[in-house]
Amino acid sequence: MNRQSITFTKPNDEWLKEMVSMQEYSSKSELVNDLIRQARKQQIQIDWINRKLEKAEQGGFTELNKAEILVESKSRLNG
Repeated sequence: MNRQSITFTKPNDEWLKEMVSMQEYSSKSELVNDLIRQARKQQIQIDWINRKLEKAEQGGFTELNKAEILVESKSRLNG
């Protein structure tokens, strides 16, 4: 593993310390790595959705553009 030195804002550092003190994670490094893993998974999902939207847009499946499809999808998901 590579060792890095990073700086956190005070609120972020306090939150990290709180999560470790609550024994949610054994260290700040473990927590930061978990957050990065989650962000990477989320990015994979976002990329997949974007590809599907572009395919639908190019295929004539809809006359809505990508932004409009995304707004409509979010609206349907959130009720």
